[in-house]
Amino acid sequence: MTGTNDGLVDDKREKAVMEKVPRELLIGGRWQPAADGAEYAVEDPSVAEPLCTVPDAGPDDAQAALRAAVEAQQGWAATPPRERGEILYRAYQEIMRRQDELALLMTLEMGKPVAESKGEIAYAAEFFRWFSEEAVRIDGGWQTAPDGNGRIWTMRQPVGPTLLITPWNFPMAMGTRKIGPAVAAGCTMIVKPAHQTPLSMLALGAIMQQAGLPDGVLNILTTTRPGEVCEPLLRGGSIRKVSFTGSTAVGRKLLEQSADQVLRTSMELGGNAPFVVCQDADMDKAVAGAVLAKMRNIGEACTAANRMYVHSSLAQEFTGRLAEKLAAMPVGRGTEPGVQVGPLIDAAGRKKVTSLVEEAVAVGARAVVGGEPLSDRPGYFYPPTVLAEVPADCRILREEIFGPVAPIVTFDTDDEAIRLANDTEFGLVSYVFTENLRRAMQYAESLETGMLGLNKGIVSTPAAPFGGVKHSGLGREGGRLGIDEFLETKYVAVDMSTTRPLKGPSLEAESL
Repeated sequence: MTGTNDGLVDDKREKAVMEKVPRELLIGGRWQPAADGAEYAVEDPSVAEPLCTVPDAGPDDAQAALRAAVEAQQGWAATPPRERGEILYRAYQEIMRRQDELALLMTLEMGKPVAESKGEIAYAAEFFRWFSEEAVRIDGGWQTAPDGNGRIWTMRQPVGPTLLITPWNFPMAMGTRKIGPAVAAGCTMIVKPAHQTPLSMLALGAIMQQAGLPDGVLNILTTTRPGEVCEPLLRGGSIRKVSFTGSTAVGRKLLEQSADQVLRTSMELGGNAPFVVCQDADMDKAVAGAVLAKMRNIGEACTAANRMYVHSSLAQEFTGRLAEKLAAMPVGRGTEPGVQVGPLIDAAGRKKVTSLVEEAVAVGARAVVGGEPLSDRPGYFYPPTVLAEVPADCRILREEIFGPVAPIVTFDTDDEAIRLANDTEFGLVSYVFTENLRRAMQYAESLETGMLGLNKGIVSTPAAPFGGVKHSGLGREGGRLGIDEFLETKYVAVDMSTTRPLKGPSLEAESL
């Protein structure tokens, strides 16, 4: 292979990018191995072979990171907001300067095409730029008490040391979405990236050091032993907040573990996004939106369109056009030219997708395109798949697919579509395509969802509050609300009543 910037990457460049990444734990400003010397291999999912090894942190490393975060908290909280914001902005600039190499690194450990990785790097950097500006906008309040005898003074202060747990599907953006507001608010952090994709976070840690972040403010633990590492931190009493992005099942466990110390929690959990195509939808917009909503990140996104509900009058045309688009998307290693669909993250991920599709077909669904795993190459590839005539009670409509599979169900009335869309324990994001304003408002008000893409296949932006309802989570990340998750409000009652004159020179004695 030869190296270019448009997706074709040679082995020499891959090696150079890998050599720049720290492969140790970051604790108290020092890069170091695990206390017990344990390591594990990071795999390239496109070839199912190891890329490198990183430390496998254990409980002793977690406690060392906690001590570093606690020791740094007071000084970091007292750091001027402008200085905290400037650190974030310098990090933003460095991420964008290194966009190409960071994108390649992400593709190597996660699998998505390089072009898509570049998009994530820009998205990730934008969280730092956004929260660099929010750092100086932390406000409070001062008002006269209703009886006139006192004042009500409120202030915002950092919640304290935090535990941030990030997923593998957006290995840098989910990190910056949590680190950005924590830095801006004045909180120290322990970050535990997903064990499948630790390299992007380690590279980010080095960038934060370069940007001037003080020692101990950001600590990074790579591990395959999350229970041993995280549970003692949550139950110990020094961590004051946990922010987690991942499955609902794991989120429930973390909420249980956080209850002992009554921790502040932010949970961005699973999704089961409905994608509704109404009878008056613009078909070009709907098909293009479906491709984006389904195929972003190879379908491995909590915001991915998981269930497509199409008005019966449009179903045949929509299904055919979507199948044509997905069938034309080249599948391969993310570093290869023109590739639009990379591998799934690991063998377990591909096995789940395969099982869901096979079960759907067995009970009556029809694979219009795709439908079987690709076995003619190494790695964990699954082709873009469109399923028609999917039974309404099929398991693939109830579980998060996390793969490039679009199951299609028809409906006849808006009430039916809304009922089907809401028939899930999840409520992260929904998509609706209609050209009728009244209908759009009906769906916006009726859907049980934290976010809605109206004639849009992508809703994510650092300037908007990201989060869900029901079993899809608690709290919001990004936007003006994002920093609130890392701040406590303190109220001071000020007594202004008096029964005697204030001491001081008489106003009458003053000359003008």
